[in-house]
Amino acid sequence: MLSDSLKSWKKWNGIAKDRIQVWFAAGSPNHVVETQMQKLSTAAHSYGIPVTMHLAESKSDADCLSSLGHIAGLYAQAVGLLSPSTVFAHAVYINKTSDIHLLSPSGFHISHCPTSNSKLASRISPVPELFAAGVNVSLGTDGGPCNNTSDMLQEMKWAAMVYNTPGDTATIPAETVLEMATINGAKAFGLHHLIGSLEIGKRADLLALNVHKAKLQPCVNSVSNVVYAATGQDVHVVVIDGRIVVEGGKLLTMDEEEIIQAANQALALSPQAMHTWKPPKQAKDPTDMVAV
Repeated sequence: MLSDSLKSWKKWNGIAKDRIQVWFAAGSPNHVVETQMQKLSTAAHSYGIPVTMHLAESKSDADCLSSLGHIAGLYAQAVGLLSPSTVFAHAVYINKTSDIHLLSPSGFHISHCPTSNSKLASRISPVPELFAAGVNVSLGTDGGPCNNTSDMLQEMKWAAMVYNTPGDTATIPAETVLEMATINGAKAFGLHHLIGSLEIGKRADLLALNVHKAKLQPCVNSVSNVVYAATGQDVHVVVIDGRIVVEGGKLLTMDEEEIIQAANQALALSPQAMHTWKPPKQAKDPTDMVAV
């Protein structure tokens, strides 16, 4: 498996004008023995390959770590994953004192997935404490079955609200959440010098919303409007590296209807026939498949 991953990294990493970045996706501790994880981290350091991993997402994960004699931070340290090139998804069952104290000096990153954690009743990552310790926390959606919409705008709203308590309705303010979804994500990818904010010299990566809708008017605070009121359905234009890939809310690089039909066709196939199904050739330019 590790050798196959290295082959994929050598073949695909950096193509499409460097938009494709191949990472190691480490398995959860209850699926991978420590020696295998150590081999992966050694290869990651040797080749300069970043690593992402679901860390302490659920109680069963925490129980598994405990059975191995670890808490989350000690496990990550033992297998060599404490690094500025590591992004831990979830980090729900981490100790607010010992784990964060151990993890934070390493420069690792967190991908916070509040919708998935809420849907699965996994609890919520201690993001306020992570921020207080100087950890870079970005925002993610997790997989389709755990989130359904994969809508980053909706994810921002939930991230902004999930920590609110009576008397404190802005534990994580809208401005911070917007940073989690933009520049903090770029930092987690190690690409903050190229993307994540609109600055001279950076790539032209941006989206524009159609704010001429009743739910987005009147606009008293633009950041609050984006975080609390907008959804992916309000996206009007998307520009990636200076190229318009969505205009008028319509995807320009692929045929959405054809993709929907192909997805439903694949779902209808029996497991035995799945290997015979081939996706449609909907992209004129091979890089279109990864443009968004």
